[in-house]
Parts: sequence; C-alpha cells; structure tokens
Amino acid sequence: MAALQYVDIPNYSAILFRRTYNDLSLPGALMDRAKQWLNGKQGIRWNEQTHTFTFPSGAKLTFGYLDTETDKYRYQGAEFTFIGFDELTQFTESQYTYLLSRLRRLKDSYVPLRVRCATNPGGVGHEWVKQRFLIEGTANNRVFVPARLDDNPSIDKESYIPNLNQLDPVTRKQLLDGNWDVKDFYMFKREWLIGSKNYPNRHLINLNEVPEGQTVRVWDFAMTAEGSKGDPDYTSGLKATMQNGVMYVSDIKHFRGSPQQIEATVRATAEKDGKTTQIYIEEENGAAGKNLIDQYQRNILLGYVVHGEKPTGEKTVRAMPVSSACEAGNVRLVAASWISSFLDELEGFPEGAHDDMTDTFAYAYNTLCRLTRRVQVHAQIDSGKLYGAKPTPPQR
Repeated sequence: MAALQYVDIPNYSAILFRRTYNDLSLPGALMDRAKQWLNGKQGIRWNEQTHTFTFPSGAKLTFGYLDTETDKYRYQGAEFTFIGFDELTQFTESQYTYLLSRLRRLKDSYVPLRVRCATNPGGVGHEWVKQRFLIEGTANNRVFVPARLDDNPSIDKESYIPNLNQLDPVTRKQLLDGNWDVKDFYMFKREWLIGSKNYPNRHLINLNEVPEGQTVRVWDFAMTAEGSKGDPDYTSGLKATMQNGVMYVSDIKHFRGSPQQIEATVRATAEKDGKTTQIYIEEENGAAGKNLIDQYQRNILLGYVVHGEKPTGEKTVRAMPVSSACEAGNVRLVAASWISSFLDELEGFPEGAHDDMTDTFAYAYNTLCRLTRRVQVHAQIDSGKLYGAKPTPPQR
C-alpha cells in the first residue's frame, strides 16, 4: 500500500524486492497480492516480462529480486522514488545499502523519497538489521516499529500458534514473539533432558526402561585417528528407539580412529545391537561415499539391514525437529558415561567446536519419525482405513 500511495503522480516509480523471484510469486506474496488488487482495473497494465504495473498517470510499480550479490548491479542507473524490501533479513547489508543509491527524484517533485522494510528476526541479515535499526536507529532517524502476533487481527491465531509451537525454540521466539535477542540462545538446554525445578519430571532413565519399538543405529564417520594434528572431528554412532512418539537414546559411540578401527568398531557394535536394529550411515557426496556404503553393505555388515543416506539441508535445520522434541519432553536419555560430553555438545550447538553427536542425534530422530510414519500408513492400509475397506474374498 505504501508503494501505491503516489501512483497518480507522473514519473513516480516504485520497486518492491524479495530475495528471489520465487519468493515474489508465491501465493499470497507481494506480486500475487498486487495482481489480486490491480488486475482488471481500468487503465492499469501489467508487463509479465519486466514484472511491472504501469498506471494511467505513467507511474510504475516494479517487482525485483536480488538472488545473488551481483544482482544489485542490474538496477545500476535506475531511479526510484520508493524502494521496499520484504523480509529484509534475507538480504545482505551491501545489497540494501547499494539500492539506497537508486533513490532519487526530480528537483521540483513534492513526492517524498521513501524506503520501507518489513521482516522477521533471523536469517542471514539478522545481525546487521538489528544493528542498523534497533541499536543505531534512533540516533540516525531510522524508525523501527515492532509488531507481534496480537497486532495482526486478520490472522487466525488459534490455528497459527499450534503450528509455530512445532518449531525449534529459537525460530519460535523469533516468529511468535518478534524476539531479536534470541539469536544469542542455543538450540538445546540440558534441563530439557535431565530436569530442573522448571522441568521437574525430566530425568535420566535406566537401560531396562527403554521400551521395545523401532530401533536404529546411525553413524557419521570421520576418518581421523587419535593423535591427529589440530582438533579433528569424531566418528559418532547413536542408537535410539521410538515408541509412542518418544525417542529413547540408549547408547552413543564417540571416538577418533583410522578406517580400520572404525570398521572394527562398527562391526562389533552391530553384533552387540543385534539384527533387529537397522543401521543408517551418512553418505558423503560423490563416488567415494557410494563406494563406502557398498563396502559396509557387502562386507563389513553383511547380513544386517544397512542404509546409506545423503544429508540434506543445513545442520541447524535438520536439528530443529529434535530440538522441539527435547523441549516438549519427548526425548529420554539412558544414564551412561557419554551423557556429560553429549549434553555439553548439545548446549554448544551450533557454535561449539564439534557437532558430531548432535548430527547423529538429529539424524536418528528424523529417521525414526519417518519410519514410524511409514508403519502407521501401512497399518492404515491393512485395516482399510486409508483407502476404504479391504474387499471380502469370494466364497467358494
């Protein structure tokens, strides 16, 4: 609406940015909303190639994107009276400040030069946006208007809040509370797993308290022998069981070793776990990763159920579901010697020196959730609930 304020004035030119073209064109996003408002209105023309509305006065409203750092130079030489950024924290500071140089008007124009931005906390630009508007804003005449969910009466809060509650604690505080300081918090808290006065019902369990259920052992290899220079990564192998939506972590192997030492440990661990425990190994990219999985399936772990999987997405994104499960009290840890180092690493994630156990923790949880959903779907199919009743076999 701010961009449309002066479209009755000749030579007025406005542009609205999202980071990518796909962000612009999503249902309900800026360009889609503008088309709903403006298409079919007398005298207003839409150009699909330039993503521009032209008004009877000759004023223009354009939609742009800055997918890469160098995309900002596509607008070199352009002039805009209004520049708007949606989800500003998805942009880099240099993209934002460069576009300010495109803000200008004719000498006799009375239309104000304006830059308007909207955003949530988080994203690649979190720190510079916080510094520019929240910390330095008042002294530099930069207005910051905070808003929370309660400030938007058009949102159905009863359906929206339960969805936000499924997010990890950091993202939830950013989106639900508009919290700009939560960036400094970590994704896991020790008390979620071992209890405190705030979480009195959380505690470590004994091994015999782990129920029967879908069980996996996931591995993330690091081919570094003990004594290697620097502080190399560890090989981590985490065993977990899921029952009724709760994950029970019963064992973690965490060590540095040569390929031969890793093979021997993995084999011995599989023999101890038993063949009912499915084994998942994180597969590195390229032919070497495939060959390693093949080696384990055909030789080292012959006779066991072995899967190789490539990780997808950022580590923090992969850890979000298990972070949320920990806070909700849906993860139990067996009391063991690895507890202290495991909790130390969790609380340091993602800024800590190592994240090997955290990676396998997230890998195991996501795998168990997927396997549980698959079992539930098959059960529904067998019972006839998913596709209707199973046909009655014909009588002889």
